[in-house]
Amino acid sequence: MAERSQEDRHDLARRRIMLVLQKQVVANARTLEQKISDAGPFGMRIDPHVLTPARNELIQEGLVQATDKAGNTWFHLANTPAAVVTKRLDELADLFLKFQANNLPGRYGQTLEIATFHALSEVPNLEFFGRFPDLHKHDDSKAYTKVEPPNHIGTLVLPGHRSLDFLVLHPDAGFLGIECKNVREWMYPNREEIRELLLKSTVLGCVPVFIARRIPFVTFKLLNTAGVLIHQTYNQLMPETATEIVSVVRHKDMLGYHDIRLGSKPDARLLKFITTDMMNVAAEAREKFELYKDLLAAFGSGEIPYYVFAAKVRRRSKGQNEDNDWPAEEEPDLFD
Repeated sequence: MAERSQEDRHDLARRRIMLVLQKQVVANARTLEQKISDAGPFGMRIDPHVLTPARNELIQEGLVQATDKAGNTWFHLANTPAAVVTKRLDELADLFLKFQANNLPGRYGQTLEIATFHALSEVPNLEFFGRFPDLHKHDDSKAYTKVEPPNHIGTLVLPGHRSLDFLVLHPDAGFLGIECKNVREWMYPNREEIRELLLKSTVLGCVPVFIARRIPFVTFKLLNTAGVLIHQTYNQLMPETATEIVSVVRHKDMLGYHDIRLGSKPDARLLKFITTDMMNVAAEAREKFELYKDLLAAFGSGEIPYYVFAAKVRRRSKGQNEDNDWPAEEEPDLFD
């Protein structure tokens, strides 16, 4: 199928939002992304950076309305009867609150880290820092103890109370710094989570490694060029003891988070990434990281904005003069 134009993708995003809201009645941003960005026929999927402006435009035109409830924003078609919206909104808001109860976000925040810890433990003789010493002492209905890696390497020290999720000592590439983000949002390169990883990694001189549920192509293209290793899990991991609430949340007519997977055991893809892929390409990533470390540090610290960072990386990769002026509206995701 031929590549859709930007205008075509925007129009398709509008149509799909309207169709999903017609069927679901009420949906939050993550449900819209799940049904439009993650799922559907391949040629009909619209990434969130196109979906969000289309949704905002529909709101400005009065075709879609937004309502805040239960700490979340919910969307519905403006012509849907108020009584129907209220009933559906109450149902989904109640489910969303239950999904946030009993420290579930704190516990599923750990779940991907634990899966990564298990995968790191499978690499023979690997030196790494960051561990969970009490995994055998209780089930995952409550949070486990996390022993964080040190916030320093020699005289290099992270500011404040920051630490990486894991520090790995690679035999050829030196230290790698791993961050795991088990959230629903797609991780675009201007996300705070990525800037934080770049700040930590450049301060400590570690090759950055980022693991998250969904990572768009622009993030891979831009950051891999600069020596950042990236793994996309395609699943949000949840504690095994959350089976009851997860079964409702996953249902297509509820929040629709169908990609949720129970348990903290690494799947075959994560295991391969940690034990094979990461280990095999770390030395090459170190070379790239050293070439772009100044830009990674400037972006991670907030010294330069995203569009400047993206333009400088793109131009440096092509051997162009990266200090020329460029308009602020230069499209940073057209990294070709």
